[in-house]
Amino acid sequence: MKKILLLLAIPLLFSCTGTQPQKGVLKHVVMFKWNESVTPEKMNELSELFASLPSKIDVIQGFEWGTDVSVEGLTKDYTHCYIVTFDSEKERDIYIPHPEHKAFGEALGPYLEDVLVVDFISR
Repeated sequence: MKKILLLLAIPLLFSCTGTQPQKGVLKHVVMFKWNESVTPEKMNELSELFASLPSKIDVIQGFEWGTDVSVEGLTKDYTHCYIVTFDSEKERDIYIPHPEHKAFGEALGPYLEDVLVVDFISR
């Protein structure tokens, strides 16, 4: 009986502390706003360089990207979106300081006006 009560209390404990166990994968969403002088060819070259990271960093579980096709006009000039998938926050934390990720950031930096990053656990 004590074991049953303990098992029933665990979800209540998490809801009271505001800490929820991770249920899905971590999605690392990155959006680029390019400098005005960047050519479409350079944008594609840098996007392909970004897309090469999964073959160099083993904690990346998935990678997808595309360019804006919205008709709403709310992009604020962010034209390229990339989604990097990790199994956990721990894996994302390995990726951020990884030398290959850092080298990509160095190559990319001169061409960006701004970057937007949002991480979330998928539900």
